[in-house]
Amino acid sequence: MKTLLQVALISLIVAPSFCQSPQHYQVAVIVGVKPHQAEATDSGFESYEVSLKVDDTVYVVLYKPPLGITTVKYAEGHNLLVVVGEKTISYNDLLGQTHEEPIIGRKRTEDAARTK
Repeated sequence: MKTLLQVALISLIVAPSFCQSPQHYQVAVIVGVKPHQAEATDSGFESYEVSLKVDDTVYVVLYKPPLGITTVKYAEGHNLLVVVGEKTISYNDLLGQTHEEPIIGRKRTEDAARTK
């Protein structure tokens, strides 16, 4: 009887951790990439304004590539799984590492405005 009570108490304590809502990944399409016009940085690496279309909204994020890699310039049209937050967009790279980029702009697409 005592072990049954212990199991019940443990399950009541652990259950809320399983009830947390998981992150909601969405498919984003990279619809534009342009160099970010800003003051020169100390690192000398360029940053980019990347436009991502998620559902009926286009988000513009400030992307700073690691080690000055410029492959993002050729990424237009590619799909990416993202988590859209209030001020950031998160994604995982090919190695599974999560990255977070700040949202610097957002607007609803014309297609969504016409259908409503």
